[in-house]
Amino acid sequence: MSQNYSDPTFTWNFNKANKNKWKSPLINVALFFLTLITTTIAGAEWASSTGGPMEFSVIVSNGLPYALAILFFLSAHEFGHYFASKYHGVDATLPYYIPFPPIPFFLNFGTLGAVIKTRSRVPNNKIMFDIGVAGPIAGFIASVIILFYGFTHLPGTEYILSIHPDYFDPEYAKDSLGLAFGDSLLFSFFRNLFADPNSFIPPMSEIYHYPYLCVGWFGLFVTTMNMIPVGQLDGGHVIFGMFGIKKHEAVASISMILLILLGVMGVLDSFLELNSNIGWSGWLFWSFILYFFIKVKHPPVQVFEKLSTGRMILGFISLLILILSFSPNPFVITIPAGI
Repeated sequence: MSQNYSDPTFTWNFNKANKNKWKSPLINVALFFLTLITTTIAGAEWASSTGGPMEFSVIVSNGLPYALAILFFLSAHEFGHYFASKYHGVDATLPYYIPFPPIPFFLNFGTLGAVIKTRSRVPNNKIMFDIGVAGPIAGFIASVIILFYGFTHLPGTEYILSIHPDYFDPEYAKDSLGLAFGDSLLFSFFRNLFADPNSFIPPMSEIYHYPYLCVGWFGLFVTTMNMIPVGQLDGGHVIFGMFGIKKHEAVASISMILLILLGVMGVLDSFLELNSNIGWSGWLFWSFILYFFIKVKHPPVQVFEKLSTGRMILGFISLLILILSFSPNPFVITIPAGI
């Protein structure tokens, strides 16, 4: 029996079937396990100094703590958005985790993060605010838990010596390329409060070897990127929900100018060898992404209402999280003379 493909009833059923196919959680599950694999490999590479091939058992034992920690953070952030959407009756997908395969000579955390997609219109600024703020706060709490565990369970010097046998040699890394993660107010606070001052505390140039410190730092960095109050970033949703479109545009414009300035300062610092470590050239790239893809302005909603005092307090807490997590120069690369 032939089917009339011009029949509008068939077309509607076909589109509905296609839409339901994309609602299948199999894609989300597959991406989760792919990201588990890529983050396990990345974690094993961060915990090693050889850069060569590793046995499967070594990859699993060294990389799995990192992978589970980073997936815990990403899941906390995205399910914060997801459950807030479901609470308000907004149709949203499960998280799509984004795996990132290991690439030589490239900073690789094993993932580019995760996203959810809302498939229905958000009717007002209150719901927009709740969905926007839920992710960063949930992810921030996860990062705090990971950092607390990392700083209260630091291994002894034998751990860093197993990676760099010559670590305490005065000539260590003197003529090699160096990488350090940029400090932040919260990371520094946790280090001073929870790390045992009588034990070895890794400097910022070595924390990527420590899976929980590395993931905790990564969580703060990702939270910072999302909480910048521009466009439809989480921070943009928060400012828009709190203050409306005009004040959002002013805050977003100022934020873009500051990001560009930090990016230019990072470029000048690299080329002029100023060693100020204030800016980062990556902020220029992020500004480009924001301006051309995410956009600076926030789209309007059907209904705009004044937020309750509780929501306003929550909004200011999320902005405080941005300040505590922000590092003006998150990646410090040192190049020895002669290279």
